Amino acid sequence: MNVFEALLKSQIKGPKEYGPQPETAWQVQNRVSFSIFVLALAASISTWFIALRAPLRLDETGSYWQINAGFIEIWPRQFSALSFPAYSYILWFSTKLIGTSEIALRIPSVIAMLGAVYLLYLAAREMFERDIAIIAAVVFCLHPIVVFAAIDIRPYAFGALATNAAILILLRLRHNDSSWLAALFGLAAASIIWFHYIFGLILPALALCFIFFKFRDRKTLLRQLGIALGVFALALLPAIPGLTDLFSTSRTHVYEVAPDLSELAWTVAPGFLPFVLFGSVFLAFLVVAATRQRFLFNKFEGWRLFVCASLALIPVLILYGLSVGSSMHMFAPRHRLEAIPGIALCWAFVLSRFRSRYLAVFFCVALVGVTAFRSLNAPLARDHDFSMKYALEAAEKSASADRAPIVLCSGFVESNYSAMPSPETVKDSLLFAPITYYKLSGPVVPLPQLLNKQALQISSQFLQQAAQTHQHFLLVADPWFSHETLDWFAQNAAASHTVHKLGMFQGTEVLEFVPRTDPAH
Repeated sequence: MNVFEALLKSQIKGPKEYGPQPETAWQVQNRVSFSIFVLALAASISTWFIALRAPLRLDETGSYWQINAGFIEIWPRQFSALSFPAYSYILWFSTKLIGTSEIALRIPSVIAMLGAVYLLYLAAREMFERDIAIIAAVVFCLHPIVVFAAIDIRPYAFGALATNAAILILLRLRHNDSSWLAALFGLAAASIIWFHYIFGLILPALALCFIFFKFRDRKTLLRQLGIALGVFALALLPAIPGLTDLFSTSRTHVYEVAPDLSELAWTVAPGFLPFVLFGSVFLAFLVVAATRQRFLFNKFEGWRLFVCASLALIPVLILYGLSVGSSMHMFAPRHRLEAIPGIALCWAFVLSRFRSRYLAVFFCVALVGVTAFRSLNAPLARDHDFSMKYALEAAEKSASADRAPIVLCSGFVESNYSAMPSPETVKDSLLFAPITYYKLSGPVVPLPQLLNKQALQISSQFLQQAAQTHQHFLLVADPWFSHETLDWFAQNAAASHTVHKLGMFQGTEVLEFVPRTDPAH
C-alpha cells in the first residue's frame, strides 16, 4: 500500500464510526455529580423559606417605619433609622409593586441574596473548579447568618450582594489592568456602606488583597488604586452625614454584652460543618481505598489561601476586637455577615486541596442533609426572631371594648436616651415602630425600654390618673429588658387595680390592670 492509498483510507470512516459516541465513564460521573451539586444548592436555598411567613421582628418594623410616610420622607428619616436609605428606596418601590404584606416585604431581600449567591459562585470560579465553586455557594447559603438575612426586612441581604460584587471584581482585577474595572471596584466598595455601615469592616481586607495582587507592578497599582479610591470617595459622600451621626451617638446604640470566643468560633464553623467535613474525608478515603486509587492532593497555591483567609478573618476579627475591647458591643450575628463570603471560600479552599470527587459529593450531600434536618426540626424553625405582633394583638383585643389605654415599653435601646413622644405622635415614632405596622386603635402611653427617671415620671403620672378615674389599662413590655417596669406597675397599682397576666407572646409580656371597683371584675 502506497502513501496515497493509506492517506485516503484514513479519511474514509466506516459505518460504525458515524453517529453519537457513547459517553465515557468520566463523562457520566461528571454529569451525575453536577446534578447532585445543583440539587444540593437548590435544597440549601430552600431552607431560607421556612420562616418566610413569620411576623415582623422589632428591627423589621423599623424598616417599614422608614418608608411608611412616603418617598419624600425616606431621606429625612435616615438619621432616626441610623442607616443610609439605599435599601429603604428599594423597599418603598417594591411595596408599590407587590404590596406590604409580611411576605411581600421580604421578597427584595430574597432576590438580593439570590444575586449574592450567584456572584459568590462567580467569584469562587475565579479561584476553583466548578464543583468546588458550587460547594462554596452551598456553604454560604446554609450559614445560619445568611439564612436569617435572606428573608430579613433589613438591608443585610443587599449588603451581602454588594460585598460579593466587590469580591468578584477584586478577583478579576488580579490579571486585569483596566481603569474602568478599577472604577467599578471603588463603586462596589462604596455601595457596601450604602447598605450597612458596619459592613465597611471588610474594606481593609479588600484593599489588602488588591495591593497583594498588584504590588509587583507599582505603576499599575498606583493608577488603579488612585482611580478606585477616587470613585469610592465620591460615591461615599452622600453617606457621610449618616456616618457622622452614627459615630456621635455610638454609645446610645449598644444593646449587647461583650462576646466570647465561642461566638467567634461559631461564626467560622457553624453547627456540624467541621464534623461533616471530617466524616466526608473519612468516607472518601474508604471509597478510594476500596477502589485501590491514590488519595491525591492538588498543588498548593498560596495566593488562594491569602485571599480566602483575609476576606474571612480580617472583618470578623476587627468586629470582635471592637466588641471586646470597647463599650461598643456590635458582635450581633447579622453584623458578621460581611465575613461569611470569605468563610465560605475558606471551606471551599480546604476541599479544593483534595483531588477527590467522592469527597466533594459526600461533603455537599451530608452538609445539606444535616442542616436541612436541623432546620426543619428546630423548635422555633418558623419564627424569625421575636415579634411583638401577638402581644399587640392580645392587648388590642382586651382593650378594644372600652378603648383602654395601652402602656407600651419601647423595644429599642435608643429610647433610654431619647425624650418620649406624646401620646398623639407615638404611633409615628421609630421608637415605637411595631405599632406602625401592627396598629392599635386605642390610646398608647409610651415608655422607655428601661425604668429610668423619665419612665418613672410618666408612669407615676399615668397611674395616679388611672387610679382616680378607675381606668382599665394594659401594659406591654419585654420582661428581659423591662422587668423593672413590669414589677413597678404590679407593686404600685396593687392598691387600685387587680393585675392579670394575659400571657407571654414570643418574649413579650402583656399585663391587664382592672380597677378594683369594677363590678364586672
